[in-house]
Amino acid sequence: MADTTATQEHVDWKDVSDKLQNLLRLRTLPIGMKLFETVEEMEAIPKIRRPRKHHTTCQIVTQARQVGWTVGVTINNLMPGNCGAVIGLKEVPPDTLDGSRMAGVWFKDKEEAAKHQAAMTRVAPGKYHAMAVSPLSSNRLDPPDIALIYGTPGQMILFINGLQWKGYRRYQFGVVGESACSDSWGCALASGEPSLSIPCYAERRYGGVADDEMLMALRPQLLPKVIEGLEMLSKAGLRYPIPNYGIQMDPSEGLAVSYSEMGKK
Repeated sequence: MADTTATQEHVDWKDVSDKLQNLLRLRTLPIGMKLFETVEEMEAIPKIRRPRKHHTTCQIVTQARQVGWTVGVTINNLMPGNCGAVIGLKEVPPDTLDGSRMAGVWFKDKEEAAKHQAAMTRVAPGKYHAMAVSPLSSNRLDPPDIALIYGTPGQMILFINGLQWKGYRRYQFGVVGESACSDSWGCALASGEPSLSIPCYAERRYGGVADDEMLMALRPQLLPKVIEGLEMLSKAGLRYPIPNYGIQMDPSEGLAVSYSEMGKK
């Protein structure tokens, strides 16, 4: 079930982006992703770029988060296989779904590879024919369907802490292994649920994801709630970067502030 606590009011996405970057000291831009039912809708976005050759979806995402571009694609711009299928721009090709493309490389045989394909979360095909990504700060996708935030494990756990500060709930995230785009934007687009992923080999090799980066995908309407939580955590002294207390120090004083005494004031 999707989280229903997000505000429906208009949001200044540049302000949201600036606050996230300030609170978490993110190295790359928070971005938005949006699906379109027609190519014309996508092409109407101001200053949109169109790739001239085939790309992976993770390359397109990185062009937005690292370079600040607004980029739009159709199925003709994406590599064959899962890229377009994860975001609902086409059906999964039979030679991908039956495991032929990954058998003997990522998995022992076609049977194991087919299990992996069956485990992937994808947007249902047929409705959408284009997709665009853009920095949240550009306000060009208003609103995007999902937001994508890359960060270190330390940044991601504080992000989740901010999300849980008010209206607490437990989150569970899955891992399909290779094709981790299914775990991130695939899950978030298909379910509306926040999804934390460990970017896969392909995202790191082709999408330029750093070795220490993880990816949070979620509905952008939840970001003001995250920011509120992060600001309140910061007031309590819980902020990024997380200072190391020391493995040989008596932690009593620090624990008293973070876990005991604060609740009594």
